[in-house]
Amino acid sequence: MTLSMYQASVPLFVRTLTNLKTILQKAAAHAQVNKISESALLQARLYPDMFTLVQQVQIASDFARGTAARLAGKEPPSFEDTEKSFAELIARIDRTLDYLRTTKAGEIDGSEAREIVRPLRGEPKRFTGINYLMQFALPNFFFHSTTAYDILRHNGVGIGKADFIGALD
Repeated sequence: MTLSMYQASVPLFVRTLTNLKTILQKAAAHAQVNKISESALLQARLYPDMFTLVQQVQIASDFARGTAARLAGKEPPSFEDTEKSFAELIARIDRTLDYLRTTKAGEIDGSEAREIVRPLRGEPKRFTGINYLMQFALPNFFFHSTTAYDILRHNGVGIGKADFIGALD
């Protein structure tokens, strides 16, 4: 059986973002129960030169939405980076999931050779669809999703590997 471009992208984005949404809900509950300011968690980072939790979630959302759109030959919808609460980050994930669910397999399948140009360190980088997905988009998406998880786990939120991976089918 062959794995299609759609199967290697949209379902992974949907699953991981759905799990990240659940993790954020647990973080919000953790903050409330332990009387921790949401801002303390939202602005947390693993190291001073790394992005905050808010930025990690925003970037993961951007990669999922942008990758699906670009593989489908579309311009991705733009979201303002204005989230200041767990509720707003969860709403951003919901908007991203809504967009991903409108993307059909027929729009993405066959995009392996589609040229995708993205700025990288200030210079245009040309990718084929398959290289964009496998060498750039998925690694970045999972890096930022994992880092968001790591920030919350490091700050004492009661989450584990099963929360990140989710229920197995």
